[in-house]
Amino acid sequence: MRLIALLLACVAITAQAGQDYALSPRQIADGTWLLEGSTDNFDKANGGNIVNTGFIVTEAGVVVIDTGPSRAYGEAMRRAIKAVTDQPVTLVLLTHHHPDHVLGNQAFSDVPIAALAGTRKLLGEQGNAMAENMYRLVGDWMRGTEVVLPSQILEPGERDIGGHRLHLLGLRGHTGADLAVLDERTGVLFAGDLVFYQRALTTPNSPGLDAWLADIDTLEAQPWKVLVPGHGPISQDKAPFAQMRDYLGWLDGLLKEAAGKGEEMNEVIRTPIPQRFASVNLSRYELIRSVSHLYPKYEVARMPRVDTPAP
Repeated sequence: MRLIALLLACVAITAQAGQDYALSPRQIADGTWLLEGSTDNFDKANGGNIVNTGFIVTEAGVVVIDTGPSRAYGEAMRRAIKAVTDQPVTLVLLTHHHPDHVLGNQAFSDVPIAALAGTRKLLGEQGNAMAENMYRLVGDWMRGTEVVLPSQILEPGERDIGGHRLHLLGLRGHTGADLAVLDERTGVLFAGDLVFYQRALTTPNSPGLDAWLADIDTLEAQPWKVLVPGHGPISQDKAPFAQMRDYLGWLDGLLKEAAGKGEEMNEVIRTPIPQRFASVNLSRYELIRSVSHLYPKYEVARMPRVDTPAP
């Protein structure tokens, strides 16, 4: 029995040792570091690390942008920060409430965690269900992870932190409550999931593609130099904005046309993906999800009210 117990313990230790996010910060501007995730979907191979997070080292401490998909990720992020600087973490900014961006909050519960009011509300309403889903998707990587709500409510505007003037933009296209952060000192724009690049966008909480397109215009007009999307490679040109605008426009047109023809949802999800999006990862998978999220609204918009007299 002792031998069996010892073997089981060794297996458990080996499994835990194999679950290492191995985060490697990459400097992208003065005092600004990126932790770049995969453009794949959640699975047990990547532990949910499909997200871009980052941190800014200022004279007044470290500002963290999003905390990742699990407690273990958040802890690995703190170790990565410590390897770069002796400055303490003094503030966490959450771009929105989706699990891959906020379930590392536990590792930062000793510092202020700030988010838009809508983000706090949505995380309070949906957080536990999202965490349970993450447990199903990535398994033991989520061990010990619990939802921690933001401790501060952010108002959009300017915030000076240790020589860095941060412009906090309150937008809504992705979830209804989306924060983008522009560091005016370096020109780095953390766009959160308002921008996906070379990875198909997700739409579970979007209030509408028209709102999202308007947000893209707002972000592109900022005086940015380096664009950090929520998912996908960073860029110093406008290619991510062009791809987002093209995809959102195509998706909106597809859903409007299909609703106008009275097509069933299972017909719409089989629509061929345009060749120009062939290199965008998970395009088919996310089209299916987007149709399920958005198409009912397009169908309702095309239905005449029964109490309205015909012309």
